[in-house]
Amino acid sequence: MTPTGSESTRLAIVRGNSGSGKSSVALAVRSHLGRTCAVAAQDVIRRTILKERDVPGGVNIGLLSTVARYALDNGFHVIVEGILHAERYGDMLAELAADHRGRTGVYYLDVSFEESLRRHEARPQSGEFGAEHMREWYRERDLLGLAGEQLIPSASSLQNTVARILAEVFEQRYEREPDPIDPVVLGSAVRE
Repeated sequence: MTPTGSESTRLAIVRGNSGSGKSSVALAVRSHLGRTCAVAAQDVIRRTILKERDVPGGVNIGLLSTVARYALDNGFHVIVEGILHAERYGDMLAELAADHRGRTGVYYLDVSFEESLRRHEARPQSGEFGAEHMREWYRERDLLGLAGEQLIPSASSLQNTVARILAEVFEQRYEREPDPIDPVVLGSAVRE
């Protein structure tokens, strides 16, 4: 155990399948928080920086942890986001969550394959890969099994998901009112 961050830093781990909306959620939360928040994105580290395939024991796993810890240790709040399959990233994420001194929230965007595919069609990278690759990557409810891990259903709008994470992890109110028809009830889902 190597403690990281401080009592005042916040860590949000946002996971889900391709097309589930994790990057949109992370960027919207960061947009609200501004320069006090870093996003450690699996795709940026694995695909852009390292050009590494997602393999067991990949270098990106350690680098993702290092980036998150470095930012936390320097006073930034951090959002770690990505597909982050439990079988490959679970140990690292569990250690990061356990080692973080501040408030931590762990979220899984629970979106069906069909809905992920529908959302993917509206993304800029929709031409880079399609249904066949997404089916290979898809894991239904690929939970980490960490205490306090929360499922966010596909019925939760982007706005309400962002509001929920901001309230639960960062103790901040979203500037816009949550969508009143969203069925998700906001509740405490974080570890202090």
